[in-house]
Amino acid sequence: MNRFFNKTDLARNSFVKIQNEIKVMGIINQDMRDIVDSSKLSFVATVCPDGSPNLSPKGSLRVYDDNTIVFMDIASPHTIANLNQNPKIEINSIDFIRRRGYRFKGEAHIVPPGDPVYEWLNRWLLELNGPGYPANQAVVVKVTKALPVFSPAYTWGHASEDDLSLAWAEEYLKAEGISGSDLQKK
Repeated sequence: MNRFFNKTDLARNSFVKIQNEIKVMGIINQDMRDIVDSSKLSFVATVCPDGSPNLSPKGSLRVYDDNTIVFMDIASPHTIANLNQNPKIEINSIDFIRRRGYRFKGEAHIVPPGDPVYEWLNRWLLELNGPGYPANQAVVVKVTKALPVFSPAYTWGHASEDDLSLAWAEEYLKAEGISGSDLQKK
């Protein structure tokens, strides 16, 4: 056997080993969890029956495990109808202050009240919003791919995350009529 085949076999074996490690480790890492938590509002894209996109904001998005993201159907009739016809989904979670986030691609299925995932998410919603908050069913997304999303300011502006976080926090405060000195007075 010549060297070319040995190197090819080595590369192939390394690739398979990495794939197996990813399967064991899961797709969703701690930074992704942190972004989902800090974003507070994520956006779910589904496909309508006519092929057009449907984009819906979700404030109930949570990471369930290393391969699963869930959100509650609170008022999502179009999202649920689309997923019943086509389970493919993409979720964007962006930390607007840090100007970065992730795109999660996968397939979804819907679980009813009584399902352990539904009950886990519903407990969190009740703690957050109080009793009587609507929770029709939970959408469970098996994540098959996760990709980072960065502001062009990181690449083209050579900004650091700290610089961007400070600048955008000030922008959001200013939009609300609050200055940094106003915060120091309180």
